[in-house]
Amino acid sequence: MINKLEAERPLSPHLQIYRPMLTMMMSIAHRITGASLAVGFALLTWWLVAISIGPEAYATVDAFFGSLIGRVLLFLFTWALIHHMLGGIRHLIWDTGHGLDKVSIEVFAWATIISSVVLTVLIWVAGYALMGGP
Repeated sequence: MINKLEAERPLSPHLQIYRPMLTMMMSIAHRITGASLAVGFALLTWWLVAISIGPEAYATVDAFFGSLIGRVLLFLFTWALIHHMLGGIRHLIWDTGHGLDKVSIEVFAWATIISSVVLTVLIWVAGYALMGGP
């Protein structure tokens, strides 16, 4: 049975109440990239295990990673790893008590977004250049 005091308590605010803000979206993205890294590291583990098993197992993994789906997953894993790392550096800076004003928070958020995309593209361009093309 609900007493009168519990019935009058307000509900907690939720996403229908709050206007989406960049810092809120960055927090959500940080959590999503952190969780998606588990998938990426599982793929990395699959690759390492296949190397240890032998040429047939490695050929299967190599065919998957060479496919369009495999390359997209590797690209997204690269981006998630870099984005999550830069988000962690941002939090480390905040832990020192610096960059907590509204302007700095926005600058750090945009820097994280732009830097993660640019660094991911640069890593893939460098990788293809060192490989000798697609």
